[in-house]
Amino acid sequence: MFNFVIFMVNKNVNSWQILIHSYFSDNFLSSKALIHNYVCDPSIGLTPEQKEIQQVAKEFARNELYPKMAEFDEKEKMPKEALKLAGEIGFGAIYCNEKYGGTNLSRFDAALIFEQLAAGDTSTAAYISIHNMVAWMIDTYGSEELREKYIPQMAAFECLGSYCLTEPDSGSDAAALKTKAKRDGDHFIVNGSKAFISGSGDSGIYAVMLRHEGKPGPKGIFCLLVEDGTEGFHLGKKEKKLGWNSHPARIITFEDCKVPVSNMIGGETEGFNIAMNGINGGRLNIASCSLGAAQQSLDLAIEHLKVRKQFGKHLSEFQWNQFKLAEMATQLVTSRLIVREAARHLTDNSEHKASMCAMAKLYATDTCFDIVNQALQMFGGYGILKDYPLQQYLRDCRVHQIIEGTNEIMRMLIARDVLTNVNTITG
Repeated sequence: MFNFVIFMVNKNVNSWQILIHSYFSDNFLSSKALIHNYVCDPSIGLTPEQKEIQQVAKEFARNELYPKMAEFDEKEKMPKEALKLAGEIGFGAIYCNEKYGGTNLSRFDAALIFEQLAAGDTSTAAYISIHNMVAWMIDTYGSEELREKYIPQMAAFECLGSYCLTEPDSGSDAAALKTKAKRDGDHFIVNGSKAFISGSGDSGIYAVMLRHEGKPGPKGIFCLLVEDGTEGFHLGKKEKKLGWNSHPARIITFEDCKVPVSNMIGGETEGFNIAMNGINGGRLNIASCSLGAAQQSLDLAIEHLKVRKQFGKHLSEFQWNQFKLAEMATQLVTSRLIVREAARHLTDNSEHKASMCAMAKLYATDTCFDIVNQALQMFGGYGILKDYPLQQYLRDCRVHQIIEGTNEIMRMLIARDVLTNVNTITG
């Protein structure tokens, strides 16, 4: 049974060494194959340390998420006990500084973690990724006081975080946001509303993108941390959603909401850049969640085809199903390759990180949804029953093609990049 895992950083070597002490069970890490043992094995190409990180996430997903994912979905409540256990492992502030209680892993490591968590429960893994994005924003752009106040609580999931960019009238056109703030001495007075805010109602802190009153365009945007319970902060009704049911979403409204100026993160004109930098990681994380759902769906389909018989033979013996499995496996591996390539660019802060994260998000979320959909088809009528997990993976994955910038916007970003190309032969 799960007890705890401690991550420690050994600074006496050139690269970060993650020393993992685990008490999941007596046979933890003792299996012959840590993850899988076939061509879709997600541990292929990883270092020993990365495999250990991946395995910790897998064991947590196997023990604490997968057995309860249907329950989380049906009850439509934040699984706070599971989140607290995740916090004990170090999944609450994965790529935040250890000085404030963060785990101090890389964005590549985080992608490995989110993939495994999503195999256990895609919806909960997606929320954990959003929570981590908020923690990262505070850790990267916040004052020492804000980091000391919030990161330790967020690392332990004692304080949950929500990210507030989208508005009822501005989704893809994020720079058109209208929620405004007016300076009044040592406070900002905030008015407006945000939409589709994951975790709203359970979160203790909200990273809100706002516009300085009377300042249009991206340079007029800044970021303010608003605590739950602040006067003038109002929660709308909990939305009824197709998927992502383990965490709530609401419209939130600000009516003369008074927030200290000291709660601002970043500079007074840096909000849009903070939002875009956060979204690069968000796109990578959501793509990783799609990978986990697709991997588990493929594995379930393989097991089903080997057992289910029609016309006197197993479904796995039909060439059509074999060809489809081959296509799904190829789609899964190529999706993982582009996600990990984007993770390397983000980890290295390369000039191509935005375009690579857009590519990963576009390709992996579209392709992995197709894998899940085909796996459901292989289950036939059983696939749509809520007694079987395929329909839940399908519902939870669908929003990945919309969230963190629609896949149509991803195409625009990628096209803008490639149209700057200089011919490699003629220069």
